[in-house]
Amino acid sequence: MKGLMTTTVAALALAGTALAGDVTVDYDKTANFGAIKTFAVKLETPWGNPIGEKKLTGEMTQALVEKGWKVAPEAEADALVLLHGATKTKHSLNTFYSGMGGYGWRGWGGGGMGTATTSASEYTEGTLVVDIYEAKTKQLMWRGIAQGELKDTPEKREKQLQKASDKLFKDFPPGSAKKK
Repeated sequence: MKGLMTTTVAALALAGTALAGDVTVDYDKTANFGAIKTFAVKLETPWGNPIGEKKLTGEMTQALVEKGWKVAPEAEADALVLLHGATKTKHSLNTFYSGMGGYGWRGWGGGGMGTATTSASEYTEGTLVVDIYEAKTKQLMWRGIAQGELKDTPEKREKQLQKASDKLFKDFPPGSAKKK
């Protein structure tokens, strides 16, 4: 029973970090996004997973096509979209306390009966940086960063990538969000 409780607490702690995915977007307020009609995508910083890299490139391409931009050869594109990916193994310590502890029933150092069990776990955190440059001037126009714990199966990671893409490009191009 104690092992089951420890496992449950550890799983809940990891679930909390899985939901803590973070997406930030910044852009050059003077950039003319209306002038951009075509783009080319390039994986600038691969992370050693060709299948995942291909899925990422396809997802980012699809997201921009859905925003009205068209794919073009790099030499003819109005914008260059550079993708940077990285992963890092992180560690988490989870401690579960059971029983009673403390100072005794009179408040003086009587001690208590209880145990603390600490378990270590590993998870992979992924970071994706999407940079969009104006092709002619090579000026950075837009940057989106998505970061969080990577899911454990390819199917779950695909859904996670879709959600990150939706968040990154929610109000893209800048100024396109409907005013309330």
